[in-house]
Amino acid sequence: MAKDDKGIYTGIIGKDENGNYFCGRYMLDYKKVSTSFKEGDKITIKSAVNNPSDKSNEQYPVKSRDFVLADKKGFIK
Repeated sequence: MAKDDKGIYTGIIGKDENGNYFCGRYMLDYKKVSTSFKEGDKITIKSAVNNPSDKSNEQYPVKSRDFVLADKKGFIK
């Protein structure tokens, strides 16, 4: 497995009091989680960018759109 295939973080999807999905310090793309995942799923984040949102940037300075279920394709940490 290539080094970049391992991901940068593995954890559990949560949802905060404002309805934001997150995993650790990473904010997750709302549409992607609500259509393809569920709260409590274990995921591996493959890439992240600075969070451009003024509303959530302070709580979640990093955002990821590229993540997969941790038990898929050997992405378990």
